[in-house]
Amino acid sequence: QVQLVESGGGLVQAGGSLRLSCVASGSISGINSMSWYRQAPGKQRELVTTVTDGGTTYLAGSVKGRFTISRDNTKNTMYLQMNSLKPEDTAVYYCNARKWLYEFWGQGTQVTVSS
Repeated sequence: QVQLVESGGGLVQAGGSLRLSCVASGSISGINSMSWYRQAPGKQRELVTTVTDGGTTYLAGSVKGRFTISRDNTKNTMYLQMNSLKPEDTAVYYCNARKWLYEFWGQGTQVTVSS
C-alpha cells in the first residue's frame, strides 16, 4: 500500500501562485509514475501532469507554461508549482501514484482562484 497526503491548497487571486505538495509513504519502492489530477465541480477528473520514475514529464496543454511538476526522492515528495493561476484552475487537486497494476490516490486539496 502507498499512502499519499497532499497539502498546499488554498484561496488565491487570479495571477497568483501556489505550490502543492504530495508526500508518499508506505510501500513506495517500485512506483512507476506520480501525477496530479484535478476535478472541478460538475466536471470529470482530469490529468494535469505526470512525472515518471525515469524523470519524463507530461503537462496538459491547459497548464503548459504555468505549472511545473517536480519530485524530491530524498523526501518522498512530489510538488506542483502553479503560477499565473486562472479562475478555471479552481478544483480539487489529487495526487496519484501508479505502481505496477495498482494506483493510489490522496484525499485531495482544494485550490480556489478568485477573479
